[in-house]
Amino acid sequence: MQVLVTGGSGFIGGALCARLQADGHAVTVLTRDPTRTARDVAGVRAVATLADVSGIDAVVNLAGEPLADGRWTDARKQAFRDSRLDTTRALLAWMAQQPTRPAVLVSGSAIGYYGPRGDNRLDESAAPAEDFAARLCRDWEDAAREAEPLGVRVCTVRIGVVLHPDGGALAKMLPPFRLGAGGPMGSGKQWMSWITRGDLVSLIVFLLGDGTASGAYNGTAPEPVRNEDFASALGAALHRPTMIRTPAFALKALFGEMSSLLLSGQRVVPARAQAAGFAFAHPTLDAALASLLR
Repeated sequence: MQVLVTGGSGFIGGALCARLQADGHAVTVLTRDPTRTARDVAGVRAVATLADVSGIDAVVNLAGEPLADGRWTDARKQAFRDSRLDTTRALLAWMAQQPTRPAVLVSGSAIGYYGPRGDNRLDESAAPAEDFAARLCRDWEDAAREAEPLGVRVCTVRIGVVLHPDGGALAKMLPPFRLGAGGPMGSGKQWMSWITRGDLVSLIVFLLGDGTASGAYNGTAPEPVRNEDFASALGAALHRPTMIRTPAFALKALFGEMSSLLLSGQRVVPARAQAAGFAFAHPTLDAALASLLR
């Protein structure tokens, strides 16, 4: 299968490209820097424009500026939207011009779609919220679904906190936790809906291959945990105490509006993935951390 990946040089995309190639697929990555991507992501064909792409069987759309890398200024908010929506719309315009269109589009989204929901257990049928992150996710999913009238099967993946020591949230947590300076954030009662990077990559591959799959899928492990329990589990995996709590006011002062991602979680479950028969390699946190940190 010929697979086109946007965001293919990122924390998730790079691992996905490696997995697709290991499974025997040919991968093309759409990127702003083909030279660097070809160097950093072994074996892929890297292109800067869709005009250089044809004969694609499947598309995975993961492009987007990271939300959790700093304060949300107005300029950054616009960049978040442009990097997701403009790329998706460009893909749709390209698909419409293809003599043979891709069979499937798997497009990114995030559990921020649901907004802060307290202890409510959220499957894919839950309604979206109305804050900035929720509207961004909703608009990104709506843009991806515009491929359906072109005859393309569309799946959107609402991604949770992705765990791997090479990047993302876990890589940022490890230095203080290894020093014994880690602990809960704010009250610690907020839910963390997590997934290992390996399981997320496997879910994307599963959705590419399952011809009956369409619509939204939660990209989270079956057992979300509270932030304080996550901190305890990570401390136990590293054999370190977790007594130092980061107060909510400090996170709000440091990150502004972005701190909402850290202080108000969602209790999300992957109901549709499990109903479709997807099997998680790491469904529980303790086993996941033991594997990742081994």
